[in-house]
Amino acid sequence: MKKSKLSVQDMCMIGASTAIIAIMAQISIPMPAGVPLTMQTFAITLIAIVLGAKNSALATLIYVLLGAIGIPVYANLKGGAGIVVGPTGGFLMTFPIMALLIGLGADFYKKNKAWLIVGILVGTVVNYIGGILWFCFVAKSSFWVGFDACVAPFIPTAILKAVLAVIVGLPVRYTVRRAVCQSN
Repeated sequence: MKKSKLSVQDMCMIGASTAIIAIMAQISIPMPAGVPLTMQTFAITLIAIVLGAKNSALATLIYVLLGAIGIPVYANLKGGAGIVVGPTGGFLMTFPIMALLIGLGADFYKKNKAWLIVGILVGTVVNYIGGILWFCFVAKSSFWVGFDACVAPFIPTAILKAVLAVIVGLPVRYTVRRAVCQSN
C-alpha cells in the first residue's frame, strides 16, 4: 500500500487553517471601489508562517476551491464562481501562490531571517499584481486605476497585518512543530 505524503496531523492542520481563513474573511470592511478590507490576507500570512509552503498553499487552495463551488467562505459569506471571476477574483486566485511564497520564506527563516521578509514582500506583491490585473481585465480599466482602487488604500493595513502575522506566527510555528515532534 502506498503511504500518504500528508500525515494525519498535516491534514488536520490544513483543515483547521482553511477554516481559519474562512472565519477571518468574515471580518470585512466595505470600501468605495468594491474591494473590501478583510482579514483573509492576515490569515493567509499567519498560516503560511505556521505551516510552511506546501501545507499553507494546500489550505489556501482548498479555501479558494470551497468558495468557487459555492460554499459561502468568502468575505460577507459569499461564494460561487461569480465571485472568483468577478472584480476581486484575481486576489482569490493568487492566494495559494501568496501562501506558497510566504511559506517558503518561513521555511528558510532559520537559515537567514531575511527570507521571511522576502517571502512576505514577494507573496504580497504577486497577490496585488494578480488582483490588479484581473480587476483591470474585468473592469476594463487601466493598471493605475486598478492600483488606486485595489492596492493603494490597503498598503498601510497590509504592513500592519504582516507585522502582526510575524509576531504571532513565529512562536506558534515553533510551538506546533515542537508538539508534533514530541507526539511522533
